[in-house]
Amino acid sequence: MSDTDPKEEPSQALHPVDFATHILSLASSAHVALGRVPAPSGETQAPDLETARYLIDVLGMLEGKTRGNLDDAEEKLLQSLIYDLRVAFVDATAALRKKP
Repeated sequence: MSDTDPKEEPSQALHPVDFATHILSLASSAHVALGRVPAPSGETQAPDLETARYLIDVLGMLEGKTRGNLDDAEEKLLQSLIYDLRVAFVDATAALRKKP
């Protein structure tokens, strides 16, 4: 145990969250779930298609709920992320089916 009081530890300033940062975070988590990129721990995990599908569906839901309220850059980013993740999901599903 440490003798330091947690209240005395310097706090880290978090950057403000904007829409692009939020959807990029969700997309990054989906890429981890698909096994395409390492987790924050540095380890590449086996694909978790259920989690990946859920995160892709969340992004799709956000696309529908924010339609008409995004600027062009945000809309294009969201559409691109969803498209790329859906293709990656199909690829990951096909790869798992090929395994014996």
